Amino acid sequence: MASEPVSHAASAANVDVAIGFALPGRHARGRLVRLGPVLDEVLSAHAYPAPIARILSEALTLTALLGAMLKDAGGQLTLQAQTEAGIIDLLVADYRNGELRGYVRFDAERLAETAVLPSLVDLFGKGYLAVTFDQAVSNERYQGIVPLEGESLAEAAQHFFSQSEQIPSLVRLAVDDTGHVAGGILLQHLPEGEEGRERLHTRLDHPEWDHVRILAETVREGELTDRALSLETLLWRLFHDEEEVRVLAAQPLVRGCRCSAEHIRSVISRFAPEERAEMIDTEGVIRVDCEFCSRSFPIRLSDLEV
Repeated sequence: MASEPVSHAASAANVDVAIGFALPGRHARGRLVRLGPVLDEVLSAHAYPAPIARILSEALTLTALLGAMLKDAGGQLTLQAQTEAGIIDLLVADYRNGELRGYVRFDAERLAETAVLPSLVDLFGKGYLAVTFDQAVSNERYQGIVPLEGESLAEAAQHFFSQSEQIPSLVRLAVDDTGHVAGGILLQHLPEGEEGRERLHTRLDHPEWDHVRILAETVREGELTDRALSLETLLWRLFHDEEEVRVLAAQPLVRGCRCSAEHIRSVISRFAPEERAEMIDTEGVIRVDCEFCSRSFPIRLSDLEV
């Protein structure tokens, strides 16, 4: 990469996108993500207070970083944080083929009683972070679970890779002051390559890893969330002295809740008649609520008749 590329695309093209990259000479790979309108669409379904909206924005960015690593286009990545004694009871975000969705269940009264900027411990208390990879083609599922530790969700994610995956990793997440743009970078080192999901001879203190980690750590939060700055230009700023930087095709990102009346009817129809009868409310309707998009689906038994 001899000179800094000039961004000629509109700023709108620099959000809701993920790009992958590789540094072959350093045995490193990574992802850059920036979200904009997707955040607004997800958050608009819920009147989240600012601290909750911020942590969900970070979680969606992290989910996009992890999901973009899936080799199977039909695969799904699910990030879930469950807690004990935290303000947040449950946080879920998932990714499938560029589609993102997420929601948070929390105690509004406890949030009102805590600091203006609650820490990760305030929000989650004692909890764990679970990351699940579902591969559509092979029908395989892999899940890693680690305690929620660190000062931020990014640190918790690094802990996940260190403990569950044994991969030296760097994660940075940022949300701008408006709350409408979020960005992140994930950088990983595979010094001796990989076979399937098995990493060979991974060293956390490898000198090549120290080199690329130090470069990546120079990224500023404002760069991750700057809509006028293309991700390719940001990548050049970080690694322009490297011998080769391979940039993969950009992956557009959209909000993608998969609920629909047809899907809900299909699920309910699998229950036995007596079980469906127990689900009916006083109006004779089975109501199914989607936590992700806050939509309610009223289903009558007559709707299930073939």
